[in-house]
Amino acid sequence: MTDLFGKPEPRAPLAERLRPQSLDEVIGQRHLIGPGKALRLAFESGRPHSMILWGPPGSGKTTLARLMAKVFDAKFIALSAVFSGVKDIREAVLAAEHELARSGRQTILFVDEVHRFNKAQQDAFLPYVERGLVTFVGATTENPSFEVIGALLSRATVYVLESLSEDDLAILLERTGLPIDAEARARLIGFADGDARRLLNAVEILETAAQAAGIAAIDGAFVEQTLAKNLRRFDKQGEQFYDQISALHKAVRGSDPDAALYWMVRMLDGGADPLYVGRRAVRMAVEDVGLADPRALRISLDACETYERLGSPEGELALAEAVIYLACTAKSNATYLAYQEARAFIAKDGTRPVPMHIRNAPTRLMKDLGYGKDYRYAHDEEGAYAAGENYFPEGMPAVEWYRPTERGLEAKIREKLQQLRSRDASSTQKRK
Repeated sequence: MTDLFGKPEPRAPLAERLRPQSLDEVIGQRHLIGPGKALRLAFESGRPHSMILWGPPGSGKTTLARLMAKVFDAKFIALSAVFSGVKDIREAVLAAEHELARSGRQTILFVDEVHRFNKAQQDAFLPYVERGLVTFVGATTENPSFEVIGALLSRATVYVLESLSEDDLAILLERTGLPIDAEARARLIGFADGDARRLLNAVEILETAAQAAGIAAIDGAFVEQTLAKNLRRFDKQGEQFYDQISALHKAVRGSDPDAALYWMVRMLDGGADPLYVGRRAVRMAVEDVGLADPRALRISLDACETYERLGSPEGELALAEAVIYLACTAKSNATYLAYQEARAFIAKDGTRPVPMHIRNAPTRLMKDLGYGKDYRYAHDEEGAYAAGENYFPEGMPAVEWYRPTERGLEAKIREKLQQLRSRDASSTQKRK
């Protein structure tokens, strides 16, 4: 393509070329934009409202904001809290006023990284959001409960986005048309780690490298070699990052603090994002430590927050402390297994109604219909436990998904559950 003067125009980045033009083209976030879901209903309502899109990088926050402007035929103004200030906010408001006076069109004011604005800067939006001059759409990777002022939060609906699944990334990769084999596809998807933008950036690098090398089809070895040279590496010898993540995870699971520290430092030395290491530590805390030591989760989260405050290299010490603690403490995957079993059951089971005795009864009519009737308030029972009570749907087969180990705190939990089940059995015998 050329411009008006016959000069070739720069080719748009792949992420821009593949940007969805409708909600149906958006990959992922089906819990928000699937049929009948909250954000789709908001788009179909015909009336835009202010919102905050909270989710990880590359989950589609900017895309949804742009689609919102397109659907409502509104002017789209984008600000980045990293580079903008109150002056930029005022200029955006003036542009919105001009657009309203000129064409009667509304304005979608999109603020990326809104959590980086201080209180005074966030306050500057309030009068214009209140007047309806702009529809405010903020994007953040941080919990808005802590990072967005209450006044602005009360005027916006929060929608929580999720990282793209491997299946979602596979669909996105297919759209790029990149000629790759199965091994290369798996490596690319693993590298992206739920981030669509990261995947597309890698695809562009591979496209350029393949053209330069005269390669028609890309295999796993080419992906490893090319990304090791062109992207931030987890290892100076070029090993794939997920191999070292696996090694770190297995060293923690195997209770070897020295090996865990070795792999963590190898990753950081090679250029890994320290917060990615922190996120993996959080995952290990819930998957491999669980309730054997609930402190592990808090220590891991604290390490991430500490790194965010201190940065490198000081904050990396907090991550090292978390990794060492995870390796040394008691281990249990009982919570992880229980969750997986429960998910598998729900996926296959039908929709069972909530038993009447544990339904909520906020109105007289519901009470008259028997909602909450015969409910036993546990705090009024011996030991604050209603022995023999059933909290599952009627007719559901007996299940015991959570099976605590005899390690750490779970040993006490196991003993407690055994006592309660013994009381249940005695209560059942008495009723017979």
